[in-house]
Amino acid sequence: MILGRRSTDGKRREIVRLGHPVLRQRADEVPRERFGTRFLRDLERDLLRTMFEGAGVGLAAPQVAAPLRAFAYYVPGEDDHDEVPPRVVFNPVLTFSGEPTEPGWEGCLSVPGLRGKVSRYPRLHMSGCDADGQPVEVNAEGFHARVIQHEYDHLDGIVFLDRMTDMSSLSFEEEWDRYGSEKDLPVEV
Repeated sequence: MILGRRSTDGKRREIVRLGHPVLRQRADEVPRERFGTRFLRDLERDLLRTMFEGAGVGLAAPQVAAPLRAFAYYVPGEDDHDEVPPRVVFNPVLTFSGEPTEPGWEGCLSVPGLRGKVSRYPRLHMSGCDADGQPVEVNAEGFHARVIQHEYDHLDGIVFLDRMTDMSSLSFEEEWDRYGSEKDLPVEV
């Protein structure tokens, strides 16, 4: 997903775009023996740096051509939601609450220049691990839950375009910036 800017250590990796085969395959679980290794710590730092330098609020490992079940995310504090500090989760598992009826605008670093409305679950619980293999448990709602679902989809080879039920909202970002605020629609990214 697209939005924020913040710097962190690590190197910026190339973000692959729609058409790269890694974006359409199910990512592999991170093996137990990889936790606590430099490999995962480097991936963690690189995901965070690449996400922030790309002005995103989320980035999945497949988006940097690493077919592993991991993603980074960050939710800036704005309007009706509190800041969620940057985090990387490995081997996440999601449990949803409610129905997928919360429409909102999404964009994607791997589908640059486009936005569209996608319905997502309003609340979820996520469990997974950090780079050292320590358990991570997160309850999320609203925009926080949207970001997690968007990034989790990448782990299963799904992009936001696949979740759109009405393609009439699909817009180039320049047109969305120009006309989107004039529509009576929520401005979520």
